[in-house]
Amino acid sequence: MFDQLTEIIVNYVEVKKEDIKPESRFIEDLGFTSFDFMSMLGEIEDEMDVEINQEEVVNIRTVQEAVDYLSELA
Repeated sequence: MFDQLTEIIVNYVEVKKEDIKPESRFIEDLGFTSFDFMSMLGEIEDEMDVEINQEEVVNIRTVQEAVDYLSELA
């Protein structure tokens, strides 16, 4: 799940895949804007065939939190 998510992340921000760590924060460390983050969520829904609850993802700050959330949906 982590590798799949990092493949998607590099499409949205200027960061190398190997620089993305579980503790990386989307906004502070990876440079996401809220628009980038919401766009990425749409791609995740399509790629992973899941439905993301927008109210639940507002609390996701790190890559690991996103992985944990997506693992629950899968």
